Amino acid sequence: MGLGLKLPTIYNVHLVAIIATLGGALFGFDISSMSAIVVTDQYIDYFNNPSDVIQGAIGSALAAGSVVGSAVAGPLSDKIGRRDSIFLACFFWLIGTAIQVACQNYGQLIAGRVLNGFTVGITSSQVPVYLAEIAKAEKRGSLVIIQQLAIEFGILIMYFIGYGCASIEGTASFRTAWGMQFVPCFFLMLGLPFLPRSPRWLAKVGRDQEAIATLANIQADGNVDDPRVVAEWEEIVTVMNAEREAGKGWRKFVKNGMWKRTMAGMTVQAWQQLAGANVIVYYLTYIAQMAGLKGDVAMVTSGIQYAVFIIFTGVMWLFIDKTGRRTLLVYGALGMGFCHFVVGGVMGAHHTNVPEGVGGNANIVISVHKGAPANTVIFFSYMLIVVYALTLAPVCWIYAAEVWSLGTRATGMSMAAMSNWVFNFALGMFTPPAFVNITWKLFIIFGVLCITAAVWFWIFYPETCGKTLEEIEILFGDDGPKPWKTKKGESRLGAEIEAVKARKTVENEIEVHEHKNDEKV
Repeated sequence: MGLGLKLPTIYNVHLVAIIATLGGALFGFDISSMSAIVVTDQYIDYFNNPSDVIQGAIGSALAAGSVVGSAVAGPLSDKIGRRDSIFLACFFWLIGTAIQVACQNYGQLIAGRVLNGFTVGITSSQVPVYLAEIAKAEKRGSLVIIQQLAIEFGILIMYFIGYGCASIEGTASFRTAWGMQFVPCFFLMLGLPFLPRSPRWLAKVGRDQEAIATLANIQADGNVDDPRVVAEWEEIVTVMNAEREAGKGWRKFVKNGMWKRTMAGMTVQAWQQLAGANVIVYYLTYIAQMAGLKGDVAMVTSGIQYAVFIIFTGVMWLFIDKTGRRTLLVYGALGMGFCHFVVGGVMGAHHTNVPEGVGGNANIVISVHKGAPANTVIFFSYMLIVVYALTLAPVCWIYAAEVWSLGTRATGMSMAAMSNWVFNFALGMFTPPAFVNITWKLFIIFGVLCITAAVWFWIFYPETCGKTLEEIEILFGDDGPKPWKTKKGESRLGAEIEAVKARKTVENEIEVHEHKNDEKV
C-alpha cells in the first residue's frame, strides 16, 4: 500500500472477492444501523421524535455523501488504482462512525452519515469495477454478486445488533449499535494490502509486465504462456489502443457510440432505486406497524426480510452466469411491479386513518385492517424482496460494471453509482413525507415505475452475460445488433484461445524443424 513493504499476494479470485466486498458490508451496516433504531423509544426520545423532512434528511444523509464519493471515485481510482482507492475511503468511514457514536443532536448524526456515505460512494462503485476486471468472463457475474451478498449480510448482522441493543437503556442503545460499524472496516483495511492490483488498471497505466504476471497468476497459476492469458492480454491491448484514439476527457463518454454505454450504465442504476425495493428494505418496520404488528414481533418480522434477501441472492449466485442479464432485469421489474400494485391496492382498500400516528410514530398515519389484508401486505412485501434479491439487486450492479470500456470503466462506474445515489438520496427525502401525505399511493407509483423499467430494459439493454469486457465493446457499437436480438454467451474468447493454441503449435513445429535442420548441418 505504498509503505515499501512486500506482502504476500492472494490470487484466489473468490477469496479476493470476499475480502474486497467487505466494502459492501460497510454499506449494509450503515443501512440497517438506522432500520432497527428508528422505531426505538431511545432514538425517538433523544432526537425528539424526528419525522417528515428531518427523518428524511437523516435517512438520506448516507446517499448524499455517496453522491460525492461516487463523483470523486473514478478519477481517484484511475490515479491510484482500484484497490488503493478503496483503502483510502476507509479512513472517512472511521471518522464518520466516530462522529455518529459521539453525536449530541441530529445535525451531528447527519454529518457522520454523510462521511460514511462518502466511503460507500467510493466502495460501491469501485469494488464492482475491481471484481469485473479480475474475473473470467464466464464467472464475472458470480464474483460481482458477492458484493450484493456482502451488502445483505451487513444489513442482516447490523439489524439484529440494533435489535439486541434496543434493550439497553438510554443513549448507549444506539451508540453501541453504531459503534459496531468499526468492525467490518477494520477487517477490510486488514485484508486489502494482500490483494492484487487490477491487471487492466496496470495495463492502463503502462505497467505491462506486472499486468501480464497478475493476469497469469489469477487465470493460469502464474503461467504467462497459457493460451487464455495470451489471448486475453492481446484483446486488452487491442481495445486499449483503440480507446487511446477515441478522444479524451468527457468526449470519450459520448463519442463513437459510447453514449449508449453511458446511458445504459447510469440508467440501470437509477432504475434499481426507482423500482422502490428500498422502501421495503429501509422501512419494513413502518409497514409492519401499519399491519398491526408491535414490539418484538414487528422487529423480528422486519429482520426476517434480510435473511430472505440473503437466501435468494445466494440462490441466484449459483445461476447468475447461466441466466441472461436482460431476462432477469425485464422479468424482475415486472414481478416487482405486481407486488407493489398488490401492496398498494390492499392498503388503499383496507385501512383506517390514524392522524396522531400509529403507536405515537408520526411517520405512520394509516393502519391496515387486521386479518387477510394485513397478512397480504406483509406477504407481498416479502415477495417483493424475493423478486428483487433474485433480479435487480445483483444484476443492476453487475450490468453497470460490465458495460464500460477499459478507458472509461472507473469513472463510468462512478457515474453509474452516482446515478444510483442521487436517486437514493431523492427517494430517501421523499419516502418519509410520502408515507404521511400519500400513504398507500406510494406503492402504486413504484408499481408504474417498475413496468416502465421493464420496457426500458427490453428496448435499450443488450445481453452482456458470457461476453468478455472487450467484446461488449461491439454490442454497443454503431454496427452492433439490436438489444432484443442479443443472447447470452457466444463469446469469441474461446475461438481466440484456440487460435493462440494453433499459433503456438505451428511455432513449436517450426522450432522442432529448425532444430532438426541444425543437427543435420
